[in-house]
Amino acid sequence: MENARISIHSPNGLSSPEAHDRSGKMNTESHASPQRLTSLDALRGFDMFWIVGAEEFVHALSGASKASWVTFLTEQLSHKKWEGLAFYDCIFPLFVFLAGVSIVFSLNRSMAQKGRATTLRKVFIRSLILYLIGIYYYGGFSEGVEKIRLLGVLQRIALCYLFAALIFCFTDLKGRLVALVAILGGYWAMMTFIPVPGVGAGNFEVGKNLANYVDKMYLPLFKWNGDHDPEGLLSTLPAIGSCLLGVFAGMILQASNPSHSKKALQLAGCGLICLALGYAWSMQFPIIKKIWTSSFVLVAGGYSFLLLALFYYVIDGLGFHHWCWPFVWIGMNPITIYLAHKFLRFDNLANRLVGGPIKGALGNYGEVLVLAVVLAMSFGLVWFLHRRKIYLRV
Repeated sequence: MENARISIHSPNGLSSPEAHDRSGKMNTESHASPQRLTSLDALRGFDMFWIVGAEEFVHALSGASKASWVTFLTEQLSHKKWEGLAFYDCIFPLFVFLAGVSIVFSLNRSMAQKGRATTLRKVFIRSLILYLIGIYYYGGFSEGVEKIRLLGVLQRIALCYLFAALIFCFTDLKGRLVALVAILGGYWAMMTFIPVPGVGAGNFEVGKNLANYVDKMYLPLFKWNGDHDPEGLLSTLPAIGSCLLGVFAGMILQASNPSHSKKALQLAGCGLICLALGYAWSMQFPIIKKIWTSSFVLVAGGYSFLLLALFYYVIDGLGFHHWCWPFVWIGMNPITIYLAHKFLRFDNLANRLVGGPIKGALGNYGEVLVLAVVLAMSFGLVWFLHRRKIYLRV
């Protein structure tokens, strides 16, 4: 399988490691290329940064410090139990959004060079590999067939990438807009008007909504929340919409004429429109990440547009990039660091280094030190891989 390999190419299809020297500094000639978007790697790395240790670090700091700003960060780095939105609820949809941005650059180039048939073959292979990695990530067959999680985080990314890529390859701008409206509107209609046996229609409460019911009845094997899954069957449909929003962002970035500032303004404008529509829609269709409501897609997508506009303007527009290299290292190896965080168990390694008496001597700040070492190990790994120009491309 040619798409699953250790490669010297960046996984986002936008940038190549040759644009960075071995110290992590940017090659300014590559930076000037229209295909060179350091901001996308940096934003992806910023997103992954919270997943691979920063969130746990802030929670540990909250246990040691009672400062109000730490308490606020802790609240924002915790998922809402059901309805509502916190910063941490936007982490996953941001990654799906950025996958959509990458689709525009990588598939446009692939179709131009190799044709649509070859491009589609690669899309299917890439999606299958990522889906199988997701199965393995959640335990595979280690605890028996009944414990296999068919739909998880990586599996959702694989499916969103697959269907968004297919829509991109076979439609123009108008067709993609129609697809987005049909997906979000269709999901809303199903959730609102199709009755759940014993409950009725239009109930969005946990365990009583259509998405949870479909998982209970039709999703086999292990489900994360007992009889339903936050990455379940029906809620995968609107998640494709999150990826399509990223496709629209990628189309803005790939346009050759507008300046950096105009592109950033267009991205910000799209973000504000999504936020307005999403919050208005939420008055009838609440913002609920665990069933990926259409209002959630628009609101999370709106914030994704705004973050991309900010990163793009600051890094690629103004050229202020020296601060972002740790994020770039992560963003160029997102699957690697995601898998390493689970299977290398940096927490165990950190406890071997600074646990025991060292951790005990620091009292409440002992766990903060351990998690700081975990973050340092994560950055150390991606820095080493970047220096060696090793990138896991799926």
